[in-house]
Amino acid sequence: MNILVLNCGSSSIKFAFYEGDEQTLSGVIEKIGGQDAIVRYRMRAAPAECKSVEPVENHSHGLEILLKDIFPRLGDKRIDAVGHRIVHGGERFYAPVFATDEVMRELKSISHLAPLHNPHHIKGVEAAQMNLHGVPNVLVFDTAFYRTIPPEAAIYPLPYRFYVRHKIRRYGFHGTSHHWLLLRTAEIMGRRPEDTKLITCHLGNGCSITAIRNGVAVDTSMGFTPAAGLMMGTRAGDIDPSIITHIHEVEPEHASPKDIDDLLNKQSGLLGISGIASDMRTIIQAKAMDPRAELAFKMFCLRVKRFIGAYLAVLNGADAVVFSAGIGENSVPVREEILRDLGNLGIRLDAAANETVVGRDGIISTVDSPIKAYVVCTNEELMIARLAAQLLTG
Repeated sequence: MNILVLNCGSSSIKFAFYEGDEQTLSGVIEKIGGQDAIVRYRMRAAPAECKSVEPVENHSHGLEILLKDIFPRLGDKRIDAVGHRIVHGGERFYAPVFATDEVMRELKSISHLAPLHNPHHIKGVEAAQMNLHGVPNVLVFDTAFYRTIPPEAAIYPLPYRFYVRHKIRRYGFHGTSHHWLLLRTAEIMGRRPEDTKLITCHLGNGCSITAIRNGVAVDTSMGFTPAAGLMMGTRAGDIDPSIITHIHEVEPEHASPKDIDDLLNKQSGLLGISGIASDMRTIIQAKAMDPRAELAFKMFCLRVKRFIGAYLAVLNGADAVVFSAGIGENSVPVREEILRDLGNLGIRLDAAANETVVGRDGIISTVDSPIKAYVVCTNEELMIARLAAQLLTG
């Protein structure tokens, strides 16, 4: 089964092409809408990256460039389906679906739940429909993995009418990544997914943690929006909600809804505390000489540790803690700091193994650790391709 995977942002198209489980093409088109859009791609058969700068009017034009200028370089390949990453499926979409007219109408009706993401995903679907007549489009939702979270974990302790009328609840995000981590970790451990208890940590510029029991999600750190939970690159994560009203009082000139949204999502997190960067690599390089970088590093790791401890309680123990995404897969110091002094909870770090497992799957706990610690490289694109192929084959 040949699947083209698309992840469309406000001015970008990330793409990957899979022949079965083998990725033979990947790339991105950035700065869509301008005369200096950047087109970058890499083919498995010719691993050197190709790059060009050219005008790209809109998402449909970007997809046209992909299909007419780039894709033919693979040879005579058919596309059986297009798999689309969709951030938010609301309460309606809890599994991959074909992009029928009815589904697209319903998807547009819930775009207000993810106004920074879903409208651009919809553009991508419409562009694919316009450029690939007759090829099925499959929607894969980040929120779908969390359909199993029980009401006591999903509903906020607000007046219940806010859930009934406005569907304000915990939805969770990065679900495609956490789903992959479940399947891949179970494979590594030689277990069935339904026989595992995991705490999966997706730590990148955006960060989330999920508690998985018997192969299904039972709790997760992100909430009604991706802004909740952990401290991230530029997001604050969980804070006292009364801080918002206090900001209205102490800095009313910076307290409009947009100001607050920008503050919490674009000016906070690692960037807000360090004052120098949202990238953990820069923070680590600077922390020996910069107290604020050291503070940002320690704050980030403490918050991950808090969630691990909480989810050990929710799950009554775990088989493994899993680290993934850009920070989780590559940052030895972050993993070391997070897992420091967790021996009494059953997690014992092997410092030597932790140093060597970078950018690849591997175990970083000691042989006698009751709860294992793994690094597992996420692969959301392949997960989307697999789910699209499964729907296509019934």
